[in-house]
Amino acid sequence: MIVNTVEELLGSHRESLYVLFRRLTGLERHFLLWSDLVHEYERFCETEVGASLRETKMTRIMRQTQEAVIEEPFLNLAIRLRVGRWYYIQIHTEEMHCRELSISDFLDIKERVSSGIPQGVRYVLEVDLSPFERGFPKLQEAKSIGRGVEFLNRHLSGRLFTDGGQGQKKLFDFLQVHQYRGQQLMLNGTLESVDELREGLGEAIELLPTLERGQNDFPRELRRLGFEPGWGRTSERIAESMELLLDILEAPAPANLERFLARMPMIFSIVVISPHGYFGQSNVLGKPDTGGQIVYILDQVRALERAMRESIHKQGLDIEPQIIVLTRLIPEADDTTCDQRIEPIVGTENARILRIPFREYKTGEVVPQWISRFDVWPYLERYAVDAERELLAELGGRPDFIIGNYSDGNLVATLMAHRLGVTQCNIAHALEKTKYLLSDLHWQNHEEDHHFACQYTADLIAMNTADFIISSTYQEIAGTSDSIGQYESYSAFSLPHLYRVVSGIDCFDPKFNVVSPGADPRVFFPYFEDDRRTKELRSEIVELVLGTPESAFRGRLADESKPLLFSMSRLDRIKNMAGLLDWYAKDDELRDLANLLIVGGRLDPDQSNDRDEREQIERTHWLFDEYKLEGEVRWLEMQTDKNRVGELYRFVADHKGAFVQPALFEAFGLTVIEAMSSGLPTFATRFGGPLEIIQDGVSGFHIDPTQGNEATARMLDFFRRTENYPDAWEDISKAGIQRVEERYNWPLYANTLLKLSRIYGFWKYITSLEREETRRYLEMFYGLMFRPRARLVLQQLQSR
Repeated sequence: MIVNTVEELLGSHRESLYVLFRRLTGLERHFLLWSDLVHEYERFCETEVGASLRETKMTRIMRQTQEAVIEEPFLNLAIRLRVGRWYYIQIHTEEMHCRELSISDFLDIKERVSSGIPQGVRYVLEVDLSPFERGFPKLQEAKSIGRGVEFLNRHLSGRLFTDGGQGQKKLFDFLQVHQYRGQQLMLNGTLESVDELREGLGEAIELLPTLERGQNDFPRELRRLGFEPGWGRTSERIAESMELLLDILEAPAPANLERFLARMPMIFSIVVISPHGYFGQSNVLGKPDTGGQIVYILDQVRALERAMRESIHKQGLDIEPQIIVLTRLIPEADDTTCDQRIEPIVGTENARILRIPFREYKTGEVVPQWISRFDVWPYLERYAVDAERELLAELGGRPDFIIGNYSDGNLVATLMAHRLGVTQCNIAHALEKTKYLLSDLHWQNHEEDHHFACQYTADLIAMNTADFIISSTYQEIAGTSDSIGQYESYSAFSLPHLYRVVSGIDCFDPKFNVVSPGADPRVFFPYFEDDRRTKELRSEIVELVLGTPESAFRGRLADESKPLLFSMSRLDRIKNMAGLLDWYAKDDELRDLANLLIVGGRLDPDQSNDRDEREQIERTHWLFDEYKLEGEVRWLEMQTDKNRVGELYRFVADHKGAFVQPALFEAFGLTVIEAMSSGLPTFATRFGGPLEIIQDGVSGFHIDPTQGNEATARMLDFFRRTENYPDAWEDISKAGIQRVEERYNWPLYANTLLKLSRIYGFWKYITSLEREETRRYLEMFYGLMFRPRARLVLQQLQSR
């Protein structure tokens, strides 16, 4: 145990550890994070008294300690021995002994220290979901995290037919319930038992070779045996499906079960929910709360519709797939289409955007203005009710599958999926909790602007009610060896004076699956594919970057022969565009070697109604003035035309430049995928998704956004190398293209997501995966915690 190890160290290195602990308490800070602890420990090991610790187990323990809470004479440590495996200890720094703490004890200390709560008896609401998870299958190995469906199939398929035939009966019932608007899809009622199903399958397989091969009409002979057209369009596919089912009834191997379920006709209509921001197809990117999530969803929908059409056709059915993106209707829509109720999605045959307005809960009046994603909470419950009614009318029935996006969309998905009895998938995109250090502990300091109490409560509810969750990367779930995963951070935390979570979400839960998106291949393709590029668009980009475009800009490049460093994102603190400009401005050597092109936000702060964006705009202008950047930096307002953006990447690649993604944290990194797809060497933050997307030094470069000097040094080294060895640029460019082609593409994403929806829907039907007990517990938490907090948000908004 970790306590025994620390006790041994306290005995064998008493003097050194005493001095170390005094050093830490002498910093006069109540909270020390991983980076603080590692920095102080390494400096201490360089001293004479600390040198003896370097080769001891204390080094590993300090590197595994994510947080220290100092309450003299106690030093309280949260030690993450492995992904998702936490231990808490308390060290008495004067008497030099230690003891293990429970999660509840550790959080209690954090609450007291952060909020000045006097020690003593006090009631704290504790959220503990662990009792509901007893007996529920969980992964054991960290390497399996994000592959939940594989584990679930292995674990449950063996149990399926060891219960005296009940599992086979449930599978038989599952096949019988599949129908679409009154049309049976698999079985028509002729077969009344599992034994009859076996016999019917055998007869059908024998009969199929005698029928005309490749025919489109489902054979009448099979209907007489009890089967319906959903088995396949051709005789070959029908036979394959039936043989798979016979194999499963004989011995349910996980791989066969997965293959069979992937063929099942289950998904004909999908609802994708994303309420916040300006959700549209033109003139929206760069507006507040409007960025990569919009691009992700539109590309996702196009890929899903294509995959659904292909799947339904192979299944032998003639059903028109429907996908609706549910978002908010904004009457004061600026220059966008966000005031239109219905908008067909370009590049699809039948997918569309359905916009439903926010309404005041009591009066029913439509809320006309844009609302920040941090302020939407009071409107979501009424929105879910209104949207459900509109959706049922639009689809002609309930959807087969609901996908929530971000905290608000996931909460609406939770409310809607439960009432409709539909499989629910959550996609976080970015969980705010890990973006803002100690934001749970200091939630009251953020309440005026961010309302994290509402958001973190909504996150906790939606995570635990979803049938499955997809993330773009492994680290989004479980982090790395030295950083906490976004979802992992919800396993235990405190909102002092409100509630304490001792068991929230478990990253070993099999509901987690990594499904990485891609970039639209019609728009983002390599710079050397000249036959796909247009002269008109090239001319526009030249004018945009080097000329005098109609859109707002600042800076005119004095030396156009220098390669371009290019960065594009929203202008907010987390995206760190102004931080990149600051690094560049202070590096004279990099300024001599390369120009900088930044694309983001607006140039006039008065045109933005987002506080964070206005601050970043003003800071960017200040940096231009302070460092005299006019001749070396070009700043363009956000580009909303995807085709123009794609050509912008290729223009920079033509001039042997590079792309920079400097975010303090990036959940996935869609612009990284876009840049690499275009053949543009990429430098991207090591905090978040780009850590997995890029193979450092092979297909791109990782940078630490907290170390600007080191980041610009890497860029400078790259340009110097490519100046002397042009092949070095080509090597990174080609490796980036290859990396994206192999790992990040939309067809693979869409087929995987549809497969997951079928498999989780199946297990939900035949087992207790629905977790009804957990849901009832969370319904109470929603009513007694979320609703009152949302009302407080509304009161604050009305008083502004």
